[in-house]
Amino acid sequence: MENDLTKKKTLIVGVSQNTSRYAYSATEMLQEHKVPFVPIGINKGEVFGKKIKNLREKPEISNVHTVTLYINPEHQKEWEDYLISLKPKRIIFNPGAENQAFAEKARKENIEVKNACTMVMLSTDQF
Repeated sequence: MENDLTKKKTLIVGVSQNTSRYAYSATEMLQEHKVPFVPIGINKGEVFGKKIKNLREKPEISNVHTVTLYINPEHQKEWEDYLISLKPKRIIFNPGAENQAFAEKARKENIEVKNACTMVMLSTDQF
């Protein structure tokens, strides 16, 4: 496992400015662990000084190592092909975001799939 977190650019899908949301807490932990991240979602704003990219625009983002999902399966379908097209090395399905069909689609593209919690992974050195 690659230990240098600074090389694991992470796309936070469904990021939130609401401090009570897990997506916000995960973003905060990524910041604390010095993991480069790109916040993306459907709401405008910024988190930790970074402007939230508009998911609806499907922006081009290069060198994505990890996609961490904070949107429920019913809302993932329209973004699956876009997220796979970014060619991440892995996709983390956080609790509540687990999606067997999307996971299988990703595996077929040789993307590692984890049903896990980004925050737990970070705090236990498994990220």
